[in-house]
Amino acid sequence: MIVVVQVLAGIVFFALIIVSVLLHECGHFIPAKIFGVKVTEFFAGFGPKIWSFKRGETEYGFKWIPLGGYVRLVGMYPAEVHHRRVNNLTQLADEARAAEAQDITDADGGRLFSDKPVWVRLIIMSGGILTNLLLAFLLFWAVFGIYGQSIETTTVAAVTACVPMNQNQPECSAQDPPTPAAKTGLQPGDHIVSFNGEHIESWSQLQELIRDNGDGPVRLEVERDGHAMNLKPTRTIVNEMPDINNPGRTVTVGYLGFSPTMVIVHSGPGDTIAQMWMMSKQSLSALARLPVLTWNVASDMVTGKTRDVNSPMSIVGASRVAGDIAGNGHLTLADKIASGASLLGGLNLFLFWFNVVPLPPMDGGHIAGAVWESCKRGIFRLAGKPDPGPADTAMMLPVAWFIGILMLVMGLVLIVADVVSPVRIF
Repeated sequence: MIVVVQVLAGIVFFALIIVSVLLHECGHFIPAKIFGVKVTEFFAGFGPKIWSFKRGETEYGFKWIPLGGYVRLVGMYPAEVHHRRVNNLTQLADEARAAEAQDITDADGGRLFSDKPVWVRLIIMSGGILTNLLLAFLLFWAVFGIYGQSIETTTVAAVTACVPMNQNQPECSAQDPPTPAAKTGLQPGDHIVSFNGEHIESWSQLQELIRDNGDGPVRLEVERDGHAMNLKPTRTIVNEMPDINNPGRTVTVGYLGFSPTMVIVHSGPGDTIAQMWMMSKQSLSALARLPVLTWNVASDMVTGKTRDVNSPMSIVGASRVAGDIAGNGHLTLADKIASGASLLGGLNLFLFWFNVVPLPPMDGGHIAGAVWESCKRGIFRLAGKPDPGPADTAMMLPVAWFIGILMLVMGLVLIVADVVSPVRIF
């Protein structure tokens, strides 16, 4: 029965991911229709066609590879560009324009994407990524506001007794030195008021101060049983800890040796935005290292090493994780719904930042092209020079192909890894 629940939950979550992708495409499609751009296709999936219907000039349908979707806007490349010299790159760009011209008729004057003003193109291309950002915000706000979230406080939950010399030995031995927290006399229930004279407002502030302190001196002021008191001065030590913005890697930072008390709080929209910014830092860190992280996943899969729980996943892997959450008998229904919504929100937030990258074929690449065109035309106008014409985004085709192939390879590697060596969160 548990397996059935896991499979069904995974399928439902996979479908919700596809819905998120289609809503992203609607973010392009709706403003494109409003501004009169010719749109010939709106499909879920890629590859061979399963089923479709045509309404007006647009064909809607499904394709066999359910790993996304797309909207075909006619005229993505400027129709006429005069090159100063002819080379392989300009010939490639001209061929792309010629292929696109097959969908252009004499009645399409002014309806091509490249014919529209820069501000219109920016609205159309930013519509998709803003849809993902809005979905992430709504999902996280619902979770944080209704279900709540566990946050760390500056009240001590437990003090670690020692720094084990042998990492494989969980219990303290006579040879293991006490932690700085134990040396200073910190106790469970203490509320930390100041660190080295700096007043403490939040756990994130305290955590950053401890990590940045290295092996420096420590003076703690705490509130214990309603009374303020200064603890015995000591020094933090350096230790290997998970990176805050990239939990998959470790960094050498200052270490005190205690765990904070966790409380459930219900957040409003302002706190939700703050939490999303913290998560965005982790997403950007993972995005910057995505090829390396994917290589590590492939290496671990080949060598049989246990998959890192913080490693990147494909939508197949995310669906498996959603299935594992649904099948966990120790979680309540509310826990499962909140975890699934958070997972879907995190995916939408990552898709937002992924598509912001200012390189084709991502949306950010088209946005960057429109911004460059506007700046170039403005500079020429101020210099009293003739209009240089539209930016030839077709010249970026080799970059788009390289990134497209890289994304395909990484996607296939992660899908295989998610089947052979999936992430285990329980």
